[in-house]
Amino acid sequence: MEETSALITNDAIVFGILALILGGVFWTSSFERGFFKIFYRFFPPLLLCYFVPSLFTTLGLFDPDQSNIYFIASRYLLPAALVLLTLSADLPSTFRLGPKALIMFFTGTVGVMIGGPLALMVASAIDPGLIEGADSPAAVWRGMATVAGSWIGGGANQTAIFEIFEVDSSVFSAWIAVDVIVANVWMAVLLYIAANPSGIDKRLNADVSAIDRLRVKAEEFEQKTMRVPQLTDLIYILAIGFGVVALAHLVSDTLAPWIGENYPGLARYSLTSGFFWLIVVSTTVGVILSFTRLRNLQAVGAMKVGRVFIYILVASIGMRMDITAIFDNPEYFLIGLFWVAIHAALLITMAILIRAPMFFMAVGSQANIGGAASAPIVASAFHPSLAPVGVLLAVLGYIVGTYGAYITGLIMQVISGG
Repeated sequence: MEETSALITNDAIVFGILALILGGVFWTSSFERGFFKIFYRFFPPLLLCYFVPSLFTTLGLFDPDQSNIYFIASRYLLPAALVLLTLSADLPSTFRLGPKALIMFFTGTVGVMIGGPLALMVASAIDPGLIEGADSPAAVWRGMATVAGSWIGGGANQTAIFEIFEVDSSVFSAWIAVDVIVANVWMAVLLYIAANPSGIDKRLNADVSAIDRLRVKAEEFEQKTMRVPQLTDLIYILAIGFGVVALAHLVSDTLAPWIGENYPGLARYSLTSGFFWLIVVSTTVGVILSFTRLRNLQAVGAMKVGRVFIYILVASIGMRMDITAIFDNPEYFLIGLFWVAIHAALLITMAILIRAPMFFMAVGSQANIGGAASAPIVASAFHPSLAPVGVLLAVLGYIVGTYGAYITGLIMQVISGG
C-alpha cells in the first residue's frame, strides 16, 4: 500500500466519523426553531452530508485513495439501494411521466458534447498554449475527451476514451481531478435546487402534474400499508437487497469478462464493464420485484433502508473531493466550470421551451454528469419514489457515453489543429 500523509487511515474510524457526521446533520436538521432551523432553510441536509466529509479530506484527515469505503458503498450499498428503491416504487406511474425526462437527458448529453469544444475554444483564445502539441499524448483535448466520457456515461466510458485516444497518464490524472471536483460542485448545486424546486418551477410555468401525481400516489400507498416493522421484516429487506447484489456480482463477474474476451468491440457500449452490469442487473431485478408482492416491503421500511445506504454513499462521495486540488491546475478547473455552465444553460433553455420541471432538468443533468452513483441521489432528493428515474437514465448514459465522448474528442482535436 502506498504511503499516505492522512491523519486517519483506519477505515473503521473513517466510517465511524462519516456515520457521526450523518447523525449530526440529521439531529441538527430536526430542530424546529433557532439557528439550525434558519441554516437548513438555505443549506439542505443532504448537501451537508456531502460537503462536510469533503472538509475532512481537504484538511488532510482522510485519504480517499487509501480507503475502501467508497468502493464498498458503490459496489455493495449502491446496488442494494437500487434494488430496495426500485422494488418500492410504482414503476408504471414512473414510466407515465412522459417524454420530457428523455428530452432533458439528451439535452444534457448534447450540452456536454457542445460545452467541451466551446470551452476549449474560449480557453485557447485566452491562452493559445493550451492547444499546442495537439498530436502529443499530453494534449489538453485528449484529457478533456476522457472527461466527456465520464460526464456522458461513467468510469467505464472514460477508460475507453483514455485507451482510444492514447492519453498521457499525467494529463489523465489532472483531468480526473477536474472531473471529480467540478462534477461534485455541480451536484451540490442540484441538491440545493432539489431542496426547494417549486419556486423555480412556478417561474418557468413548468408542468409538474405528472410528478405530483406520482408523489401523492406513493405517499397514499405508504400510509395505507405502513406498519411497525418487526425484526423478521428487516431481515427480509436485507436478504432481498443483498441477495440481489450477490446475483448482480455473479452476473457481472461472469458476463463482463466473457464479453471482453469474445466480443471486445462491445467495449464501446460499456458491455465489458463489470460496474455497468452490476447496475443493470440490480435495477432490472428491482423493476421485476416491484410487480410482485415484495413491493409491500415498502410498508415496513424497504425504501427507508435504501435511503440509508444512499446517504452513506453520499458521505463517501463527498470524502473523495479535495478542494485544494483546484490549485494544481487552475486553468483546467476554469475550463471545467465553463463547460458545466454551458451544459446547464442548454438544459435551462430546453426546460423553458418544453415547460419541464426542475426535477427533469436536475436528474437529466446528473444522469450524464454523475452517472448511476449519484443520479438516484439527486432524484430521491426530490422524492424517494422518483429514484428509479435517475437510475434508468444513468444506465442509458452508459450506452451512449463512449460514442458521444468519441465524437466530442474528434471535434476538440480539430479545434486544436491535430
